[in-house]
Amino acid sequence: SGDWGGKPLEDLKLGWAAALKKYPFLDGNRACALGASYGGYMVNWIAGHTDRYRALISHDGVFDLVSKYGSTEELWFPEWEHHGTPWDNRAAYERWSPDQFVGNWKTPMLVIHGGKDYRVVETEGFTSFTALQRRGIPSRFLYFPDENHWVLKPHNSILWHDTVLDWLDRWLKPVAETPAP
Repeated sequence: SGDWGGKPLEDLKLGWAAALKKYPFLDGNRACALGASYGGYMVNWIAGHTDRYRALISHDGVFDLVSKYGSTEELWFPEWEHHGTPWDNRAAYERWSPDQFVGNWKTPMLVIHGGKDYRVVETEGFTSFTALQRRGIPSRFLYFPDENHWVLKPHNSILWHDTVLDWLDRWLKPVAETPAP
């Protein structure tokens, strides 16, 4: 509470470092951060605070905490997390809002959002994608007008998985070695 991107990001960094140390088959140079809901927020946060990943995938992620406050169906949670409303404690919302750090974004990102998501409304995905496009960062937007915070329909789930796997292949495949002459 009150530290949305601070200690959680440190935990993720430490966890990734521990996994790389413990599992030699992991390739730390070909990694992607993928998250949904708060995880999508964290991917947007990561985009502004580290370039250690080759690619990012944000599903139903928060981009602007102030805007999200006025558009969500769930107000208790942000008031608890940020110790009040945006007009009473705007600094807390802005401190942890990914939109405040777009100037640091450079990692390719796939943005996914559902049109019937009332927890994190679709404009959060649209604005993330717009920021990526305006900054010239390789990006793609996958939009499900008939899904909510989760992708539940079988045909949409197939498209979700195919799109995510294609994104991972595009950015994480090892570069083929050129055979010696």
